[in-house]
Amino acid sequence: MLHPLRETVRQAVKTLVERQFGIVLPDVAVEFPPNVTLGDLATPAAFEVAKRRKAITGEKHAPRDIAQTLADGLRTVLPDFERIEVAGAGYINLFLNRAETLLRALNAPPGVHAPRFRGKVIVEHTSVNPNKAAHIGHLRNAVLGDALVRLLRATGETVEVHNYIDDTGVQVADVVVGFVHIEGRSLGEVAAIDGKFDDYCWDLYARVGTWYAEDESRLRWRAETLHAIERHEGELAALGARIAERIVHCHLATMERLGIRYDVLPCESAILRLDFWAEAFERLKAAGAIVYEAEGRRAGCWVMRAGQEAATTDDEHDADKILVRSNGTVNYTGKDIAYHLWKLGILERDFHYRAFHRYADGHTVWMGTAAEADDASPPPAFGRGAAYLNVIDVGQSYAQEFVKRGVLSLAPDALRDAVAASAHVAYEKVALTPASCLELGFELSEADRQRPFISMSGRKGLGVKADDLLDRLESKALAHVQAHQPTLPEAEQRAIAHKIAVAAVRYFLLKFARTTLIAFDFADAMAEQGETGVYLLYSLVRVAGIRRKLREAGLDCPNPAAVLAGNHTQLEAWLRDEGKTANEFWTLIGLVLRYDTVLVEASETLEPSVVAKYAFQLAQAFSGFYNRHNIRHEPDEVRRAFLLALVSLVESRLRAALDVLGIDAPERM
Repeated sequence: MLHPLRETVRQAVKTLVERQFGIVLPDVAVEFPPNVTLGDLATPAAFEVAKRRKAITGEKHAPRDIAQTLADGLRTVLPDFERIEVAGAGYINLFLNRAETLLRALNAPPGVHAPRFRGKVIVEHTSVNPNKAAHIGHLRNAVLGDALVRLLRATGETVEVHNYIDDTGVQVADVVVGFVHIEGRSLGEVAAIDGKFDDYCWDLYARVGTWYAEDESRLRWRAETLHAIERHEGELAALGARIAERIVHCHLATMERLGIRYDVLPCESAILRLDFWAEAFERLKAAGAIVYEAEGRRAGCWVMRAGQEAATTDDEHDADKILVRSNGTVNYTGKDIAYHLWKLGILERDFHYRAFHRYADGHTVWMGTAAEADDASPPPAFGRGAAYLNVIDVGQSYAQEFVKRGVLSLAPDALRDAVAASAHVAYEKVALTPASCLELGFELSEADRQRPFISMSGRKGLGVKADDLLDRLESKALAHVQAHQPTLPEAEQRAIAHKIAVAAVRYFLLKFARTTLIAFDFADAMAEQGETGVYLLYSLVRVAGIRRKLREAGLDCPNPAAVLAGNHTQLEAWLRDEGKTANEFWTLIGLVLRYDTVLVEASETLEPSVVAKYAFQLAQAFSGFYNRHNIRHEPDEVRRAFLLALVSLVESRLRAALDVLGIDAPERM
């Protein structure tokens, strides 16, 4: 609710400054004062105007005088504000009509925004190599990506969710090598393996790494397998395709436990077989965006230049600059360029699609393949986005720069804005605290026990499988629920435990800024106090408890806004009183009203942690309110409606914030 008001103030100040002083300000700061006694919004614009006037005239101009002139003008064009005052050396403080603002807020949705992008936004996230079970590091990507999708949709954007399947990469080839050369299994024997196939491949993948280390000549089997998969030839390729497909089904099941869904799964094999890369390769050559190295370290490779840098420069990022290796195979950066050209509709090609998975509510996940499918229902129109956002770890930042450079080199003028609006949403990796490693049964040296965190390695088998993590968290939560709600049916206890576990892991992974390296800790994630998902759940459980007790006492008030509208004088008295209680009420209301500004900030910075921090602040403020006011024992019916109205406001914004974070609260815990 405050976002449009803030923008109105910003524009009004800009207009007045230009009209009164002949100065065009590129932007106007409109701030939230640190205390409600100083106003609901404030602007220091007078200081900037004074500085610019001195630069123009050479004379000093008192910011306070300028602020007074602006305040006089603002009072005539901003009817939503009850008072507009000048404070200090030149601040302009704006005070809302508290009673009217509260009544409007009670009837307003949490936040309505105009889309920032000019069409459909394609968000790519998760994109786990389909060679083994997903681990906690993959969860950070998926949870972050899903929160970004939810955030964009909450701000009015149309979003298409991609989970890119690298089914032709080295990791898949290594698992094929493991099945064929270590275990001696055929395609049929691999297909017959029961149980959690992704867990089986987790162990096998670690064994392959050890097997290579024992004799590096065995790496020739990797190269042979990789060539076969890329050419889509023979049983090795068929085995790779079967492994990848089974693993993807496992990954979808894991992510669905966290409420994470996708629209389409573009396959890398299709990018090669449908000549996406072949077309992109020819166009990159024709545009001069890549060059052929005839000699030196990169002889026989096709390389992308980095700006004005000479193509012969060697550095640590060679692997990213080389799009086609000397043996003729294309690396992941090259295939990624082709994929992103398709995302924006620059390539005149498309995948074939088949329905790969259907969720319980009927939503279909389509797989983009090279083979024509015979699905009865046609797929939606995928691709041709107005922008793309890629959730990929910070270690891939340099490669992502080359992807964007490659796309930009071929983008027509009409699509250059789409490329400019596109972004790599980088994030740091996840480690484990030593305590979590010990809880999971890992053996640690004394030196490792003293480290702040322990890094994970898939090749070494050191890490937390996502499903194992969720199982452990759900087990801990179930024990808590059974102790506190012993009379509930077991199915309901397990449903509550699941919601607690999801809240714990999602909030822990989202409360840190994206580029902060985090060490996951079971105790911290499951704590009932402090900045945790469990603490946030308790706020909404308290709301449910308040409503339940009021119903049981026959004191429920289904429409507190109507009661307050009919008792305007009392409402104004409770909110206008200059005492501590009125300011406490208005501080809570003010925090509620900032929700839409939080959404805008989070979407502009692509930073869901902004919403996470806000949710925690709101829960903290509500906790203080809850402890100071016993609504059920409030004898005055109108005041009880007033307190319940504040509860309703907090609930609506906190639920909205938690929905962006992908967290659903139970009624009891």
